[in-house]
Amino acid sequence: MEEGAKGKKTVFVGGIGEDVDESIIYEHFSTFGDIVEVQLPLAATNPTSDSEAKHRGFAFVTYASPADAQDAIDNMDLNELRGRVLKVNIARPMKLAVQPGAGNRAIWESEEWLKHYAKPLAQSGGVQGRNAQRGANKANDEEAGNLADADNDEAMDQ
Repeated sequence: MEEGAKGKKTVFVGGIGEDVDESIIYEHFSTFGDIVEVQLPLAATNPTSDSEAKHRGFAFVTYASPADAQDAIDNMDLNELRGRVLKVNIARPMKLAVQPGAGNRAIWESEEWLKHYAKPLAQSGGVQGRNAQRGANKANDEEAGNLADADNDEAMDQ
């Protein structure tokens, strides 16, 4: 068993065909131990359509013990189920857990993030800031050029 997976009881089953339902998953995976739950996430469908809801092509099977989950992985990974090759491994949590109430908003849309990381527009270095900096640099260059010309004029006079 891979490190960090010792207490995991839920397996991910990917590559499931459209004709497979929870009962078929249960039937094929129950040979490895007691199943607590089978989840077959549904795909987003058109609410006005009366057609049967379809799943997203993967499932989660939760076993009563981690050893049963590992047995299912060892025996079912890269095996066929109704003509489709399955990918079976330990289920992992989503990488970016959505904070309650945040929905699908970008992180920079939250007021807390803006207060902490955002700069006022004049200090941001955006287009206006770069243009202002270029103008200041140009003025400094012209002033330096005028001083050099004045030094040359003095040297010529002497």
